[in-house]
Amino acid sequence: MKNNFLGIMPHCTTSSITQKMQLLFSSLFLAGAFALFNSGTAIAEDWPTWLGPRRDCSSLETLKPWSDAPKVLWKLPIGEGHSSPVIHAGKVYLHSRVKDKDEEVLTCFEATSGKQLWATPYKRAAFTSVFGLGPRATPSISDNRIFTFGVTGILSSFNLADGKINWQVDTLSKFKAANLYFGTSCSPLLVDDKIVVEVGGKGASIVAFNQKDGTTAWQTLDDKSSYSSPTLWKDGDKQMILALTQQGLVALDPKDGKSHWKFPLVDRLNESSTTPVRMGNMVLASSVTYGSVALNLNNSEAAPSFKQAWKNGSLNCYFATPVVVGKDHVYIVTGGLLPPPQSDLQCVEIATGKIIWTKKKVGKYHASLVRTADNKILMLEDFGSLVMFEPDASGYKEICRAKVCGHTWAHPAVSEGRVFLRDEKELLCVDLNQSSK
Repeated sequence: MKNNFLGIMPHCTTSSITQKMQLLFSSLFLAGAFALFNSGTAIAEDWPTWLGPRRDCSSLETLKPWSDAPKVLWKLPIGEGHSSPVIHAGKVYLHSRVKDKDEEVLTCFEATSGKQLWATPYKRAAFTSVFGLGPRATPSISDNRIFTFGVTGILSSFNLADGKINWQVDTLSKFKAANLYFGTSCSPLLVDDKIVVEVGGKGASIVAFNQKDGTTAWQTLDDKSSYSSPTLWKDGDKQMILALTQQGLVALDPKDGKSHWKFPLVDRLNESSTTPVRMGNMVLASSVTYGSVALNLNNSEAAPSFKQAWKNGSLNCYFATPVVVGKDHVYIVTGGLLPPPQSDLQCVEIATGKIIWTKKKVGKYHASLVRTADNKILMLEDFGSLVMFEPDASGYKEICRAKVCGHTWAHPAVSEGRVFLRDEKELLCVDLNQSSK
């Protein structure tokens, strides 16, 4: 008996009958697949790192609008932190502060029930901040390991199965770097067998560590670190790390850290926080006082380079990374610091940086964006409302909304039709499959 779907029927004495049966079975299989695609979540995928599996605020899942308030499958109390949850193989991982201690903890939960499976705490240096004492950076998962970057710069490797610590590096101490005012915030980027983070030391602005043992693979630049997390640009078999430091946007070779180019981008408050965003053959970089700039990239193997396409000083992103929809538009949450602080949603033309329309007051400081497979956008406002809207150049078109959690600056994670949310007190799982129209 064959084991592929077109040939699992046993052979009959008449080949024409066999062919007809195979054709019938194939048709039924494809019809079932089509029905599954149109039933809600077409493709289920994990959410293993910052901003999702492609590090670009996108999901391959299709989430239907809800008519009633989305069903909360479970919620449970957690420690402090703005680190986002990550999802892998039916489990949720969360990085938090241990209450009333100079310790952080990585905790693993069952995704369907919220049942705690294991928790591994570790000590850290004392840290104080007006915006909470927990970790900011989101963990990253690779194979059987998960990597965290704590608010005081401790980079850790844990076993996924049981939470055992494989190794730790106190990066700020090792590279003689000062911590940021709001704490280390760079979510680790996994490239090949390396982990890349911003550290901010002299000659060690950006450092790659070997995943296996935490040893240094390479270090580069003298820039001070920012609150931003790097991303990976792929063009065929060529790769390039794009990172936003306090001094600018840099392009690095993942193999050895060689700097290809640097575009000067300095935030007056030293608070560059967004992740660089790919827009076709352009890259978008943003900060809260600088605004946004788009660069056309020439990725020739001999000499990668860039040319500025446009700059718009009014597109001042604080720490919400923009999301691209289609070839023509990018959606950006902007916000200033002048009282009263306010975040607005902007639809922006990719080619020119022109603002097409603005939706006022989608948050105070922040609103997270996730693009779904059918080009809807989920938006989590920082006061706890989950919104779905239709990206449309003609204007803002809200589909549905619901208050789902308390105040939050953590980015949501989407997996198997469920949205995993972290607010200041709880971790929640919201099921959109059971709440759709």
